[in-house]
Amino acid sequence: MRKKLAPAVALAACAGLALGTAPAAGAQAQAVPDGPALAKQLVKKVDVGGVNRHLIALQRIADQNGRTRAASTPGYDKSADYVATKLEAAGFTVTRQQFPFTYSETLAESLEVAGADVPIIVMTYSPSTPVGGITAPLAVVPADATPGCEASDYTGVTGKIVLVSRGACSFAQKQQAAAEAGAVGAIIYNNTEGDLNGTLGDPADAKIPTGGITQAAGQTLAGQNGASVTLELRTIQEERTTSNVIAETKTGRKDNVVMAGAHLDSVPGGAGINDNGTGSAGLLETALQLGGSPKVNNAVRFAWWGAEEFGLVGSDYYTSQLSFEQQLDIALYLNFDMIGSPNAAYFAYDGDDSAGEGSGPGPYGSAQIEQQFVGYLGAQGIPVEDTDFSGRSDYGGFIALGIPAGGLFTGAEGIKTEAQAAKWGGKAGVAYDPCYHQPCDNLGNVDRKALDRNADALAWVTAVYGISTEEVNGVGPQGAKNKKKTADQRKTQRSLSAHAEHTHSAAA
Repeated sequence: MRKKLAPAVALAACAGLALGTAPAAGAQAQAVPDGPALAKQLVKKVDVGGVNRHLIALQRIADQNGRTRAASTPGYDKSADYVATKLEAAGFTVTRQQFPFTYSETLAESLEVAGADVPIIVMTYSPSTPVGGITAPLAVVPADATPGCEASDYTGVTGKIVLVSRGACSFAQKQQAAAEAGAVGAIIYNNTEGDLNGTLGDPADAKIPTGGITQAAGQTLAGQNGASVTLELRTIQEERTTSNVIAETKTGRKDNVVMAGAHLDSVPGGAGINDNGTGSAGLLETALQLGGSPKVNNAVRFAWWGAEEFGLVGSDYYTSQLSFEQQLDIALYLNFDMIGSPNAAYFAYDGDDSAGEGSGPGPYGSAQIEQQFVGYLGAQGIPVEDTDFSGRSDYGGFIALGIPAGGLFTGAEGIKTEAQAAKWGGKAGVAYDPCYHQPCDNLGNVDRKALDRNADALAWVTAVYGISTEEVNGVGPQGAKNKKKTADQRKTQRSLSAHAEHTHSAAA
């Protein structure tokens, strides 16, 4: 079985982090930076109490509906109703976009090697083993620069269960190549600290039972080539329908839309209050305080995505349905997935690839979006680190279309370092979210100070671009009456760029 904290221990651990996170070392709150009046007003209106009320609502909905808000379940449907009803009352144009997806739920997950249990997490859309699992020899794939990405990596694996490191290619590609070579199962171990929660992306790409284990467990098993292992990974899968909730202001130009989104669904095994109630609640409170007919130059479109936890299905469906002209109408996309982790980090998506890691820079304009977030939080004395566009959240479909993107993230199963704990508070050597994808992701699993700060940053950047996206795509406000607003926008960027340079240096 998957190794989990006992419920009482997990709750206590998460609550302790949520209540005990210290402010950033040496940080001192500063005034809101100079910028458009709308942005200043919106930041003042978006209060963490309002955001927290939405979290309470999502927890109650989960508790009344099988303790989950997973896509297509009654808990998700009622979450979507809650969001849509409030947006309609606030004057937004609200639509529900229905789409099909494959629902998957875990029934059993275990790995036994030489009589010892190794915690393993079944990957989304993995085929099931029989009851009791499959027993076969372990075949260790060498951990080179492209582990398990070429057919030549799988020589002599027929009838065996392969062990392969994460990295260089997708989980789906690794298990497909293993299956084609005759392997009967795949174990993928992390290439960094923490659990490995993964997806095979699409049921059609899933060929053999596949699960993820920690880096430490994988490195131990790598020395046991040929050992007998028993792998049991069982799931149920069925075709279902769910929906996205889309809301747009009635004001602002419709050919230069500022879009912001967060996934609304949880994993089947929990209420998903940090992941991603925090992003959904912060986005909802920002929308409600902005109102359906604000004084903006660009329309603002908010999205609550469904089935993100099943492979980014809702956001990918949305972007796949856009015509080329509709794509051009979207100036940029802002993503908010986990913004109140209990052992919080402060990450902004690395639009310019200044960290030089992972997938590279986002489309043109992404660097400017990053600097808006870094600059705003920096003005509050909060240094920000880069996080890669790793493909793990809903920006993926937008980036693939060349739409500039950015956003915030407070960390998932990754481990907080000593340097990060010194900088931001919290506990080193502990996951940013110890309850990630677990039943204990509830109201006790949120750092409300981090949530408050990030909700303000969300509101600020959304409002700034509601006035002008000139720095991103060259489209400024129309008409002479907007000259002052354009000047304010430029002044804001100069101010925030200075903060960004300082805080990025501090975070490096």
